[in-house]
Amino acid sequence: MKVARSVFITGASSGIGAALARHYAATGATLGLAARRGEALQALAVKLDTACHLYPLDVSDAAALQAAGADFIGKAGVPDIVIANAGVSVGTLTEAAEDLQSFRRVLEINVLGMVHTFQPFVAAMKQAGRGRLVGISSVAGIRGLPGAGAYCASKAAAIAYLESLRVELAGTGVKVVTLAPGYIATPMTEKNPYPMPFLMPVDRAAASMARAIERGARFAVMPWQMGLVAGVLKWLPRPLYDRIFSHAGRKPRGTLR
Repeated sequence: MKVARSVFITGASSGIGAALARHYAATGATLGLAARRGEALQALAVKLDTACHLYPLDVSDAAALQAAGADFIGKAGVPDIVIANAGVSVGTLTEAAEDLQSFRRVLEINVLGMVHTFQPFVAAMKQAGRGRLVGISSVAGIRGLPGAGAYCASKAAAIAYLESLRVELAGTGVKVVTLAPGYIATPMTEKNPYPMPFLMPVDRAAASMARAIERGARFAVMPWQMGLVAGVLKWLPRPLYDRIFSHAGRKPRGTLR
């Protein structure tokens, strides 16, 4: 794949999304940056030495993304890369009625938000016969973790959705890339009250992701050490997995709106 001329990224105001924006800005790509926090988007854009089109929106709003997609195509052409990065994470308990809204919100943003991000671009990319649709999932989607039912379910759903989309678009020239990061140093992970093995600096993670996107990887985990761990966990017998992880550290609970 040649150097990307245009890249559309959701969840671009901080963390992995902002790091990817910095990476692609350094290559001279025209960027479409979407996030809920408009002021944070503006603050990021002024630091990037490239053309940026900003879209303050919530990825749960399909109509807003359709409008953003049409606007970006009109201004920058069919994008070479679309990255569905927007995501939220919070601890949840099924027994707690007050967590039901958080369950709904996590699934709405992490799964439907990915569908909403891709939908405005698929037909144009198919017609152009090129491009990358990139979904940011997580190694948390490989096995369930206690106290993280909503997050793990959303990331497992994202992995399955991206695989479905990949085979659906086979032969069209549009590649679907699933990225499953482990622990990346971002505002999302800094709240975790437990050890995070192989914690990876966010800019190094973004560079690793960009390499996977460029080669059109079907599925990639970063850092590579977490990929080895994920491979072992995937095939660990359920009784052994339950014994090991039933007392694992839990993400703090909260309410998402």
